[in-house]
Amino acid sequence: MRADRLMAILLLLQQREQVTAAEVARELEISERTARRDLDALGMAGVPVYSIQGRGGGWRLVGGARTDLSGLTASEARALFLVAGPASAATPAVKAALRKLVQALPEPFRAQAEAAASSLVMDPQRWGASRGEPRPPRFLDALQDAVIRGVQVRLGYVDREGTETERTVHPLGIVAKGPSWYLVANTEAGRRTFRIDRVSSADPTCDPVHRPEDFDLAESWRAIADEVDRKRTPLEARAVCAPRGIGVLRIGFGGRLEVGGATTDGRIEVVIRGNDERTLAGELAGLVEWIEVTGPPGVRDHLASIGTTLVERYG
Repeated sequence: MRADRLMAILLLLQQREQVTAAEVARELEISERTARRDLDALGMAGVPVYSIQGRGGGWRLVGGARTDLSGLTASEARALFLVAGPASAATPAVKAALRKLVQALPEPFRAQAEAAASSLVMDPQRWGASRGEPRPPRFLDALQDAVIRGVQVRLGYVDREGTETERTVHPLGIVAKGPSWYLVANTEAGRRTFRIDRVSSADPTCDPVHRPEDFDLAESWRAIADEVDRKRTPLEARAVCAPRGIGVLRIGFGGRLEVGGATTDGRIEVVIRGNDERTLAGELAGLVEWIEVTGPPGVRDHLASIGTTLVERYG
């Protein structure tokens, strides 16, 4: 988070003629001591910032608030927008300031900086059980670079059955889903998603990517993730839930829960997705205080069997 703060302070200096440590502390919700330490760190890092002592003093950029940030190299500008772009986990203040910063960049850097800002989506929710924190896949940087530069890639890929294929793709964006990385790309067969740890080769070409004008990576990924979730949990159980239990269901089932309207007795209709009847019944068995499962019959039968076993063992 310190890099996030330093960039926010730099942007404040860019926008204003002068800032004080107290103003920085108030803007970023940190202590004045931390603000002074961060301002000193900017100077030590080579940013042309200096302090004015005494009453009415503060911190300024050499040359005033309109100092051009052209000291950034092309790769640094891209990295900045990649880690703090609109789709990242950066603070709202930093994201808003970045939209202004792009106008201060040299013209040759702007297109790639803006492309970097929209090239990555962070989705912290894992699919399935955790398997540790694997290292970033081998071709992640090459594919990220192709997305930002807007060039097609000759992609070698090994599917889950171990079959290796090669095709030319139009990279549109990178997604970090928990510890796994995915490439979203257009192909001759339509839009596809590739697990980057299964990529066996990635050779950029000189041909430009054909990117739909209305493409939005975050929106596209939501649709992809919803489709995958539905394939992973094809079974739907219908139930009615007491209003006070809806919060419990949201915590327990997340995106697998769909909340409907109210019934005549004041309960709420819900649909809960699962992988199979037995497993889903096991998940629902501890929630009988709030819900009544109305279907399918197989789930109700498994719940009855669980209830009988519980009574026999603990009754």
